[in-house]
Amino acid sequence: MKPTFLTLAVALALSGTALAATAAAPQTPAWVNESNQDAQIVLKTFADFAPEQAGQFGVDGLDAQATNLPPDVIQRFAAAADADVAQLTALKDKATDPHLKQDLQILIDAVAGAKRDNDLQHKYLLNFTDVPQLVFQGVRSLIDPQVPPERQQSVVQRMQAYAGMLPGRPPITDQAKALFEADLQRPGLVGPYKGEIAQDLQDQPQYIAGIKDLLSKSKVTGWEPVYAKLEAQLNDYIAWEKSDVLPHCRDKSQLPEEIYANNLKDLGVYEDPRALISEAEFSFAEIQHQMDYIAAQVAKEHHYKSSDYRDVIRELKKQQLVGDAILPFYQNRLKQIEAIIRAQHIVTLPERNMVIRMGSAAETAQEPAPHMDAPRLIGNTGQYGEFVLPLMTKDKVGSPTQMDDDTFDAAAWTLTSHEGRPGHELQFASMIENGTSIARAVFAFNSANVEGWALYSEAEMQPYEPVDGQLIALRDRLLRAARAFLDPMVNLGMITPDDAKAFLMREVVASPALAKEEADRFAFRAPGQATSYYYGYHNLMTMRGEAEVALGPKFNRQKFNDFILSQGLLPPTLLQQAIEQDFIPSQK
Repeated sequence: MKPTFLTLAVALALSGTALAATAAAPQTPAWVNESNQDAQIVLKTFADFAPEQAGQFGVDGLDAQATNLPPDVIQRFAAAADADVAQLTALKDKATDPHLKQDLQILIDAVAGAKRDNDLQHKYLLNFTDVPQLVFQGVRSLIDPQVPPERQQSVVQRMQAYAGMLPGRPPITDQAKALFEADLQRPGLVGPYKGEIAQDLQDQPQYIAGIKDLLSKSKVTGWEPVYAKLEAQLNDYIAWEKSDVLPHCRDKSQLPEEIYANNLKDLGVYEDPRALISEAEFSFAEIQHQMDYIAAQVAKEHHYKSSDYRDVIRELKKQQLVGDAILPFYQNRLKQIEAIIRAQHIVTLPERNMVIRMGSAAETAQEPAPHMDAPRLIGNTGQYGEFVLPLMTKDKVGSPTQMDDDTFDAAAWTLTSHEGRPGHELQFASMIENGTSIARAVFAFNSANVEGWALYSEAEMQPYEPVDGQLIALRDRLLRAARAFLDPMVNLGMITPDDAKAFLMREVVASPALAKEEADRFAFRAPGQATSYYYGYHNLMTMRGEAEVALGPKFNRQKFNDFILSQGLLPPTLLQQAIEQDFIPSQK
């Protein structure tokens, strides 16, 4: 079981994606202000059970607080969730504004979904927590350039809470052990997947070292004795995992089917897994045919011996960007993309610059793929997301543990379009600048909404890229189609994670490191999440097609894309309503 007790926090952590919202934008409609006040009910519960994430998203006054895992934590959360739903339902019954009613339903669904998640995990799974990663995230969320130095000092008190140095607070390691050992007394529960614990044991020493590295480079004082105690506790926890958790691990990765079906629903994927497999396999074959055509052009242009798309991609990947060359290259690629967006009137861009930075060694261990890092989500005063690139050094080129899938010229087009502009960065920034309600920017989150826009952004940019960039854009779309059938196949027991990894290396030309990360994602990191990219993209393209049919020559791509961004993260049904009831009539 994950240590985070709100669906939103789990989903954001798994997707590597950050959202942003502001509670006070100029000329904010009255219903948004009222909605944001109602959202405080849920935020209070969020803060009580996951203070680190709530503080990172922008809830004030939580810097010194830390996750607490008492024996009755599941029951306490269930009671708090029931109380929240009752209060929100009463407010919805009194509301008259239709937008406010929608927001209150979003909040109700978020709380009910979080309770359902925890109830199902409690019903089926032994309660295991990756404490070293939890502590690393808690420290990193405060030792951040966007957090003022005077606030960063509170990390010492947070670490004291983790270490059991505050009154009434046992060490977080002892609390997590007690939850696991108590569940051993309940027969029939399923242990964590053996592959998950093996990966945890490999990564956890890097988290412990990463905590020290973050603190050493900060201006925080007095952390050394607390860290020394916490370091010993975390290392003891790792030893306990090996001796007491591993014997109870399950050999096969698939979850109980009820949990997997619930995961898909949480992620915004409202389709039977077997139907999704069939659709995605068809798309995979179609994309392969497109790649064959483009690969022949790339091979001719570069004088490659083979025109097979797999061989062409392998040739393109040989020219790796390493070390200090990575960041300036991506910064320049962003400028090229922004010029295309403006020239082709794809979407409206802000005048401010986008932030791109390199990740540290510990960040790369935690999230080895490029991703968008989180700004404040609530009460935002101008902070924006950061496009984080994983560290690649010369000595790691060709290493089976190092990804080489995005650190080359042709890949930079699609990656920057996805994580940067017009993808995630623009999506999240628009919520800051449009004054989107907290309910829509935060609690309506699902992976299909977010990743669907990012894939849609890739497709918008593809026609204007050089042919090698177009080939990699198709490779990435091929990967998303593969995810949409491999993930459910792994979780339905139709294929093993190792076979899924081999398929990705063979047909998508994924590096061993990326293929392993994907197989781990299917098996235990985030079962179901990988399907959301394809599903969300398919939904958004379908909605656009309907708008084009309805408007004919009056359809304007830039206006449509700006409208989608202005809606925040509405669930698919509400977004469909907005297009039909607001966008289409406004264009007619």
